[in-house]
Amino acid sequence: MTFKLMKLAPQSQLSLWLPSIHPQVWSLAIGRFFSEVGTGFTLFYAPIFFVNEVGLSATAVGIALASASISGIVGRIVGGFLADSGSWGRRRTLLLATAISAIASLVFATTNDFTILVIGSLINGLGIGFYWPAVEVVVADASEIENRRETFAITRLADNLGLAIGITLAGFLIGVIGSYRWLFIIDAISFLVFFGVIYVGISETDKHEIEHEKTQHFASWLAVLRDGRFLVYIAANIFFTIYISQIHSILPLYFKNFVIESTDKGFAETIISRIFAWHVVVAIICQLPVTSALKRCSHTLALTVSAILWAIGFTLIWVSGTAGSHNLVWATLALGVFAVAIVAYTPSAASLVTELAPENQRGLYFSINALCWAVGSFIGHPLGGWALDQPRIISDRFWLGFSLSVAIAVAILQYLSRILADSSSK
Repeated sequence: MTFKLMKLAPQSQLSLWLPSIHPQVWSLAIGRFFSEVGTGFTLFYAPIFFVNEVGLSATAVGIALASASISGIVGRIVGGFLADSGSWGRRRTLLLATAISAIASLVFATTNDFTILVIGSLINGLGIGFYWPAVEVVVADASEIENRRETFAITRLADNLGLAIGITLAGFLIGVIGSYRWLFIIDAISFLVFFGVIYVGISETDKHEIEHEKTQHFASWLAVLRDGRFLVYIAANIFFTIYISQIHSILPLYFKNFVIESTDKGFAETIISRIFAWHVVVAIICQLPVTSALKRCSHTLALTVSAILWAIGFTLIWVSGTAGSHNLVWATLALGVFAVAIVAYTPSAASLVTELAPENQRGLYFSINALCWAVGSFIGHPLGGWALDQPRIISDRFWLGFSLSVAIAVAILQYLSRILADSSSK
């Protein structure tokens, strides 16, 4: 099922190079923008707060954040089922997800020990689990095959715009009031705003459109697990989600406590804020041009390009921590490369899942796709936290290990490319 795209009024110069986007996607993009403003307040500062202010070790914080993967697995499985259910649907699943996420942010704001951090992380994982399958299916439903990558790119662009504003404002707010806890309260408010946008601007797909070929849920899971093409993609996708988990939780702490240039201390919060703001700005600038350029490529080739960029970025992070000078320059270059890697990855990955999934099982396919993020966080957060608690030589060479691991991801993607080519030729 796909929505019929509305006929547009005479197009402005901007809309001439933008694909026709369904109004529901624009509403979703607005809500995601406000939500990501709040996320930008906490995403890169949470590990710094929990380690340097609450007093937990990097390993403990990594384990606590990884606990979100446990509840996230449950949330993603249930969320995919609810999104495909005619009696519940995409809209209600999104409303439930944003409400749970708001509660999680308030719990984080009260954190003063490991137990509360784990509780907040478990609640947060549940909210994220409900959110991603439903939100990706809404975008997939509202896109046509010829503009699918651009449609996903538009929502990612909204995410990045919100993040850029949130990161910038967070660095300013910390400098003024010196309190990290207010960042989580603002994040909770942003989720409530998103709840309102969904309630007003997102309508539910008709039940007969969702369930035109209704099957038993258990049988649907078995069918997906027999889809060899999808399982090979999942194996490759886990590598990408592990890489992304390092940017969100480990890199800020590495910059704060390890990357030293002119003093005996790591980068100040204001410097870290600017580096990650730069990262998001590059993503904003490159999102649509990179998506347009890679549209000429197969999904697997686009993902391979992303993987190679990840290898380059991790090598630059190693240089930023070990170079005798210009550490900030190397760190800035690395975050710029990571930005391009992410914008090359996200639209192609989501579009590939949409094409592999039967229309009446999109929620389930995106549910399993979202499980990759839970697995990536479950592996990436403790692994990164452990590395930062080790002697300096291990903490630095940790990034080279990620660069080398890209070879495995690329090999899997090449195998997937052959499988897809064989299946299309039959």
